[in-house]
Amino acid sequence: MTADASGAGAGAGGHLGISGVTVARGGRPVVRNFSIDIPAGEVTALLGPNGAGKSSLVLAIGGVLKPTSGSIRLDGTELAGKRPEKIRAAGIAIVPEGRRLLRQLTVEDNLRVATYTLPRAEAEAGRKRALELFPELQKRLTAPASALSGGEQQMVVLAQALVSEPRYIVIDELSLGLAPVVVNRLIPTIRRVAESGIGVLLIEQFVTVALGLANGASIIEAGRLQYSGSARELREKPDLLHSAYLLRGSEADASEVLESIEPAAER
Repeated sequence: MTADASGAGAGAGGHLGISGVTVARGGRPVVRNFSIDIPAGEVTALLGPNGAGKSSLVLAIGGVLKPTSGSIRLDGTELAGKRPEKIRAAGIAIVPEGRRLLRQLTVEDNLRVATYTLPRAEAEAGRKRALELFPELQKRLTAPASALSGGEQQMVVLAQALVSEPRYIVIDELSLGLAPVVVNRLIPTIRRVAESGIGVLLIEQFVTVALGLANGASIIEAGRLQYSGSARELREKPDLLHSAYLLRGSEADASEVLESIEPAAER
């Protein structure tokens, strides 16, 4: 199934809708007329090779890059081109690639930084919720971020995004650089986040991991939308993953994770 980028229904109720977005870097477009919907309470996977434009799209959603055209709407409110703090306040949290933490600060202080704009009661409620999702961090609150393992650092950046109790969360490369056993620990948490009503856009290097978690899926190549449909269809018809990069490399190393994944229920 191939989708024309103009065909997505951005702006529908209960959706974060990206419609016809073009993003340029270095004077040239790297995302071209791209559309995707992220429903509330579901995981939506975005797949594609390195350099396809995935991270540039994430930066545009988060307000770091300004689209040259197109719309990013949350329940009818236009967010394209807004500043990052306005987008966070609207209810969209971004987990960028690379686990960007204030490495000399403790876990506790990193969480506090993420809640500095919130009223005290909301900040405390968000912190409590994040630590319920990642109880391992409770014992590491006084440790500097630089002393954490890669998996613990990923938990902290996810916790930072979730302390504000967002309506939508965009995760760029959940498993990058992590052992399968660590990814296996994170999978149920992402499911719980979606089941709580938060819409999740997941960009993930392990295709089968992403499709096991997701309800819907899209493929981006050279900045353009090549597929938009159900994750089940991609799982059942792997020939639709027509580009060899999608099944290369790390997939074989993910067997411990893949065996544990029960595909997301279709809605």
